[in-house]
Amino acid sequence: MIENAQLIGLSRQMALRRQMDVLANNMANINSTGFKAEAVLFEEYIMPVAADRTFPRGDQPLSYVHDWATMHDLAAGSITQTGNPLDLALSGEGFFAVEGPEGERWTRNGVFEINAQGTLVTQNGYPVLSRTGDPIQFDVGETDINITADGQITSSAGNKGILRVVEFANAQELTRTGDTMFTGGTPREAQATAVVQGAIERSNVSGISEMSEMIRVTRAYTSLADLMNKQDELRRNAIQRLGDAQA
Repeated sequence: MIENAQLIGLSRQMALRRQMDVLANNMANINSTGFKAEAVLFEEYIMPVAADRTFPRGDQPLSYVHDWATMHDLAAGSITQTGNPLDLALSGEGFFAVEGPEGERWTRNGVFEINAQGTLVTQNGYPVLSRTGDPIQFDVGETDINITADGQITSSAGNKGILRVVEFANAQELTRTGDTMFTGGTPREAQATAVVQGAIERSNVSGISEMSEMIRVTRAYTSLADLMNKQDELRRNAIQRLGDAQA
């Protein structure tokens, strides 16, 4: 009985620790442009072979807590005007396509810049891709960079291509590969997403909600730790009394 209760409590503690890790990462990225919060999904796991048969009313299946998956909160963050023509935000569910070290990546972080080679890149130096799959290039001295809502890019040198913006039927299939980068899924050309030039999308993390949840998780973890300590004390007392009775 005590061992079963401890194992169940331990499974819950492990789930709470995982949840705290996710909450802490959300809080750490509260000011990260384009960051999308995460949440842990839990499910009941019934041990297939273990059961409590202490009472005569039949088997008592033992239920454990299992962190089943991590869900992306893809709600839009607030859009803030910056006036920088290379800052881009997305109004809709789409993602920018960029070329990472291991292939295409998707991001909502539109803080872009032009590197020494004239390539439009992310803050990490990843080239931003056009619809043709090529990086977007600018020559020295080009001015008046303009990007329309449908991604058309022009400058003083003329047409520079169209930004590749993609959408997903099920964005939960995406895998996070960095604070604001994703991979995977089946991308399709965006149909309901508009590009906003001179603006950035803030993180969608709510500091008040995340802090409240962290307090709740901490209290639940502490309560479980106290309960498990009491169970350990009960076991020690039982062993001691059994030893005294046999002496």
